[in-house]
Amino acid sequence: MEGRRRLGVIVRGSLREGLTARLEVDPESLRRGSFVVAEGGEMRYFSLISDLRLEASDPKFQGLPADGLPDYVRRSLDGIAIYATAELTPYLMLDKEVSLKDATGPRPVRTIPSHFSAVYEASDLDFLGVFGTEGGKYFRIGTPPDQNIPICLALDHFTQRSSGIFGQTGTGKSFLARILLAGIIQWGEVVNLVFDMHNEYAFEVQTEDKGFVKGLRDLFGSKVAVCALGEQFIRGRPADFNLLIGMEEVEPRDLELLAEEFNLTSTAPTVMDSLYRRYGQGWLSKLLSLETKEELEACSEETQSNYQAFDALWRKLSVLRGKDYLRPEVPYRAVEDILLALEKGQHIILEFGQYDDLLDYTLVANIFSRRIYQRWRERTEEFYRTKRNAPKHLLITLEEAHKFLSPAAAKQTIFGTIAREMRKYNVTLMVIDQRPSGIDDEVLSQLGTRVAARLADEADIEAVLTAMPRRMELAGIMAGLEDRQQVLLMGHGVPMPVVVSTRPYDAQFYKDLQAEKVGAEKFFEELYGRRPSSP
Repeated sequence: MEGRRRLGVIVRGSLREGLTARLEVDPESLRRGSFVVAEGGEMRYFSLISDLRLEASDPKFQGLPADGLPDYVRRSLDGIAIYATAELTPYLMLDKEVSLKDATGPRPVRTIPSHFSAVYEASDLDFLGVFGTEGGKYFRIGTPPDQNIPICLALDHFTQRSSGIFGQTGTGKSFLARILLAGIIQWGEVVNLVFDMHNEYAFEVQTEDKGFVKGLRDLFGSKVAVCALGEQFIRGRPADFNLLIGMEEVEPRDLELLAEEFNLTSTAPTVMDSLYRRYGQGWLSKLLSLETKEELEACSEETQSNYQAFDALWRKLSVLRGKDYLRPEVPYRAVEDILLALEKGQHIILEFGQYDDLLDYTLVANIFSRRIYQRWRERTEEFYRTKRNAPKHLLITLEEAHKFLSPAAAKQTIFGTIAREMRKYNVTLMVIDQRPSGIDDEVLSQLGTRVAARLADEADIEAVLTAMPRRMELAGIMAGLEDRQQVLLMGHGVPMPVVVSTRPYDAQFYKDLQAEKVGAEKFFEELYGRRPSSP
């Protein structure tokens, strides 16, 4: 460990409670969440500092006057009668004779170092050996606080399972999601579908300091296609696809998810099922076409529904008449066009534009993803039979995730099914939310990688750490995160938890990506033999 700062020695520890190191340095030079290495007799233990403590060898020393002690008394007591300790949580260990570059690499901790084993500050080599070297599947997400050493995320592991980005408002979740999506697009092994409720991902947006940053379409050109809901332009630019939805594509279960937004009564599902049994796919078009009390009475009688319940459903769903993207008939199959683009490796950002109501977002995302579920499942099962044409791995980015994955909704919506089952069909989620406590525990436990920014609510912190080992230590580390651009990265995408100051999303980031741009219409014509849909 030559050339590395020695921090102290191990004086106590267990596999269950972690290790305690007596410090030989000023505790103010260390931070909770810092990455350190304990040097045992045969093993090296890669650990995080989970707590710092001030100790005294005798309680009477804690009663000494705070002021007035001569300097020579302070110096004689320091490090002997009064001292500091660091609580360490070991996550990985490696044989001392084995290089970090060895194929087997560090493995989970199964033992502990002996008394007086030295503890050192982690070096550049330790970080690179544990978290990988930037390039290929290893994407630099940031650096440790106060250190200029790249921390990389293994994108193959990150996308292999569903993941989550969590943090309170103002912590930079959307910027972090944009950074991760840019890395995945550059990597090129996974195709993205982004449900962009707040129009933040495709084109440039203004930051809190009044500057402007580029969107993913600006960075990657036609590798990223923009889909607009309805016949609208996005910030004055035409979309590559315009999404119009036929009423026949809406099923009762799609609207059951929106019970809170529509303020539906408990009888609404029964009435919708009766309509669907009588009119099939035309059930919603039929309901919204009714205008008079006589027509309502006749239809409720025909479907054998209670008139009061039928009338209440009709009144509450009448708001859909004002959604001009939802039509009895559509002129072209925009949904099919978008599915085709995804299958061919085209990244899609679905912009909601002027439709910024949560009802629009939840309705469209649920309808759309149900079709994805059916298509990718069929394609994967066909691949299993023929061993040819495996479907592209699809990552769906979903904001306001608690609306789709609450305990009530997760068991019946398509997103709950995707989170629990679709990994085997090459579909995973990246959920973004400021209220993780509103997401079903079973879904949270399926999130392989979690990126946690600062959270103030204890219930949200506990939710983020669902099914994670060493939750108490990680909760303490999360409590010490900065308000912005600092996250705790943990789970399947990294070998061990680590606190990261995320890289800036700026001109240097754009340069690092080295994105190739191609004209959008030329790209579409080459890929599909036609021009993109337009309003």
